Amino acid sequence: MSKAKTINLTLKVWRQNGSSGIGHFETHQAKDISTDMSFLEMFDVINQQIIKLGGDPIAFDHDCREGICGMCSMTINGNPHGPDRETATCQLHMRRFEDGETLVVEPFRARAFPVQKDLVVDRSGLDRIIAAGGFVSVSTGNARDANGIPVPKLDSDLAFDAASCIGCGACVAACKNASAMLFTGAKVSHLALLPQGAVEKDRRVLKMVAQMDKEQFGSCSNTGACEAACPKGITLENMARMNRQYLAASVTSR
Repeated sequence: MSKAKTINLTLKVWRQNGSSGIGHFETHQAKDISTDMSFLEMFDVINQQIIKLGGDPIAFDHDCREGICGMCSMTINGNPHGPDRETATCQLHMRRFEDGETLVVEPFRARAFPVQKDLVVDRSGLDRIIAAGGFVSVSTGNARDANGIPVPKLDSDLAFDAASCIGCGACVAACKNASAMLFTGAKVSHLALLPQGAVEKDRRVLKMVAQMDKEQFGSCSNTGACEAACPKGITLENMARMNRQYLAASVTSR
């Protein structure tokens, strides 16, 4: 078996202790990094080197490392999650970079995402948007047969596509106004498209949009940067659907 290729990189990593702290870039040399490593595995190697020297390891979020949880959110050379389309940071491999390249790694930048430490930001604002209306309150009773409630194939496909949003916040980080419209649109859509969620769709969209504004996310910039940065390929169609539902709900609400 042939030996894996290795590369040397220069990392400029943002270090900051708390939202009120003054941050700065710290330079690290990543030597003999296997191109088979993921980006987070490379960070593990760097942190081991820092610990051996008695330093404070770089704080970053991670959990599943399978592109499912969305916790690995960081900006690499200005791109949320890195240069690959529809790829979370944990699934980004070092073969994507060139030997001798300099990588600038920062946390997601948004007022609604205060820095906790280094590359870790508080993204609980997205959770509060979901809590405001991202559920169905109808009694479903016992488990039903899969075909008990007929759902048109197109609607089910669109609902599943919207539900694939992992809530990482890349859309917020990519938007120049730090808007959460794509995220909220996906969470509104995946329930409203199904019959189980249609009963309270008006109340849901009004509450979730109100919470989004309360969290101080910005307005949509209409540039499509959110769609381009999304690791799950959530489309702008979900935002349009949310806007239509919000307008209709605003007119008919009492």
